[in-house]
Amino acid sequence: MWAIAFLCCGLLLLPAVAQDVASARLGETPAKQLFGVAKSPAPMAAQAIGFYSRGCLAGALALPVNGETWQAMRLSRNRNWGHPALIAFLERFAAKVAQVSDWSGILVGDMAQPRGGPMSSGHASHQIGLDADIWLTPMPKREFSREEREKVSATMIVRPDRLDVDAKVWTPSHVAVIKAAAQDPEVERVLVNAAIKKALCRDASGDRSWLQKVRPYWGHDYHMHVRIGCPAGSPDCQPQDPVVPGEGCGKVLDWWFSEGNIHPKPPKVPPKPKPPILLKDLPAACRDVVLAK
Repeated sequence: MWAIAFLCCGLLLLPAVAQDVASARLGETPAKQLFGVAKSPAPMAAQAIGFYSRGCLAGALALPVNGETWQAMRLSRNRNWGHPALIAFLERFAAKVAQVSDWSGILVGDMAQPRGGPMSSGHASHQIGLDADIWLTPMPKREFSREEREKVSATMIVRPDRLDVDAKVWTPSHVAVIKAAAQDPEVERVLVNAAIKKALCRDASGDRSWLQKVRPYWGHDYHMHVRIGCPAGSPDCQPQDPVVPGEGCGKVLDWWFSEGNIHPKPPKVPPKPKPPILLKDLPAACRDVVLAK
């Protein structure tokens, strides 16, 4: 009976004990490592689990790398996965863009990993399959090669002084594309650089209610971050607080262009790095997502 035992740390362990040791080590491993190695989705019912910046994703679908009105970028990252509701939104939105602007379609950057969860680089959110980065660069009329998808850069929209958009690249189509995203009923937030928000406030005409969903945030100067709400069938999805009322224009934007924000001084004492998120820090269901075969 001892022949089936496992050797661990110099000790002979029965299978049940070895499983406990493996579970303990699973809990000690940074979650970004556990989710980062998954190459395929968890074969489970589709669910967004947890919060946008602390959760995971079951039953993900991959956005096809090519569509009539979209192309997925940076394929080597394997981050073109999302909840089926996000895939449906992107396909719907891409078709809309071709109707309301002079763009042929959209270029889609990072979405989520096959099983969601924390990423090794680039994002604090994008963990539950409901976030997508959409480049503020129109899709070309030809198909990019895989090499081009790794090397082509998105267009920098913000002026070098960070106080406004670059008039040489900003067009009415940018307004139309961002407006189309914000007007989709499933979209909760559209995050853009404050300079882009400032330009939208200046250039929007007619119905301006959609501006409420467009929020300024650091970075996001060459893409917009679109976030949809918790979908049906995801009881463990934690919704975000509603956006604050109003357009978010005028004086409420002034802080983003203050000297301390545009040119921040380095702290006297460098902040300590945050400890990595562990599997135990995520919703309990994420353990099943990691282990699902």
